[in-house]
Amino acid sequence: MYSEVGKQYKVVRYSNFTENQTIQFDKKGKPLYSESSFTKHISENRNLDICVADYSASAVVVVNKAGNLRFRYTGHSSIIKKKLFKPWGITTDSQCHILSADFYNNCIRILDQNGQFLRYIDNCELNEPTVLCVDKSDNLFVAEDGSGNLKEIRYVR
Repeated sequence: MYSEVGKQYKVVRYSNFTENQTIQFDKKGKPLYSESSFTKHISENRNLDICVADYSASAVVVVNKAGNLRFRYTGHSSIIKKKLFKPWGITTDSQCHILSADFYNNCIRILDQNGQFLRYIDNCELNEPTVLCVDKSDNLFVAEDGSGNLKEIRYVR
């Protein structure tokens, strides 16, 4: 959720139209998410971790079920990927891997559930990947902003 008044983002858990939890600040009272009005994308894994792709902060922010910061992934240094990490879409799979669309590097980054970089998906000629979704069989669907195409990718080894 985004508040125009306070220029702050927060994640809110609801159950039966009742607000159960608000996740906005870390333990030191600092905002977890950038104040930019740029849209953030969100996904929840099987462990009930909440994963947010924060494009403006160039980070994937992951909090646990209690709302405590688990980690902030800001990119993996690589000779191959030289442009700034700008996560857009985000999803998780059955193994609790976090998949994030890296818009400017035209790839998908895969992290383990603890935020460790595993690998890139970059052999599919992606064109500005934006929205991600994983089905029950761990097939990845990627919407491309640059081409308007939707691609299905099998990435699980």
